[in-house]
Amino acid sequence: MNKDLLLTLMNKVVRVDRGGPESRIGKLMAAEDDHFVLLTEKDGIVYYKTQHIKSITLNSKDGMEFSVEDPATDSYLLAPDFKTVVSSLRHNWVKVNRGGPEMLEGIMDEVTDDYITIFSKEEIIRLAMYHVRNISLGTTSEKTNDGKKNQENTNENKNDSNESSNKMTENNNKSKNEKIANDRGRNTRNRRR
Repeated sequence: MNKDLLLTLMNKVVRVDRGGPESRIGKLMAAEDDHFVLLTEKDGIVYYKTQHIKSITLNSKDGMEFSVEDPATDSYLLAPDFKTVVSSLRHNWVKVNRGGPEMLEGIMDEVTDDYITIFSKEEIIRLAMYHVRNISLGTTSEKTNDGKKNQENTNENKNDSNESSNKMTENNNKSKNEKIANDRGRNTRNRRR
C-alpha cells in the first residue's frame, strides 16, 4: 500500500485486511510513507505499518457500520515514519499486533532500529521491529485512570496463583506420602511371609 492510494481513502471507513485476527474496520485518519492511522471502535487509534497490509476494502455502496466520533487531531500522533510513532509510545502500556499468537501487551521500554522491548507480566520480550505490524495504546480496561496497570488486580491474581500452586504442592506431597506409606506396608508384609 502506498501513500498516494491511502490519501484517496482519507476520512473514509475501510476494512484493513479481509479477515483474521489483524482485520479491523475503522476510519482512515492519516497516511504516511510507511504507516497509517486508523480510528477503530474497539481499539481506538491504531498505527499500522503499510508493508504488512494485504488489502484495504472500501464498501462504496452501503458503507461499513462505524459509529465513533472523530477525535481531536492532537489526540493521535502524526509522525513522518513508523519508528517515530513507536518511539513516542515508550513507557506506555501498549498493544502490539492486534490478535493471534503474536499479540503482545505491556509496558514498552526500549526502541531501537532492530527491536522493541516490552515488559509483559513477568517477562521481558524483545520483538523484532520488522515484525511489529501495528501498535496502539493499551485499552483502558487494563489500566487505571492514571495510565498504570491496576496493581491490586495483579497482586490478587498472583495471590490466587500462589494459593493454587500451594494447594497443588500439598496434594502432591499428600499423594507421595500415602504412596510411601503403602509401599512400606507392602514391604513389611512381604518380609513377614
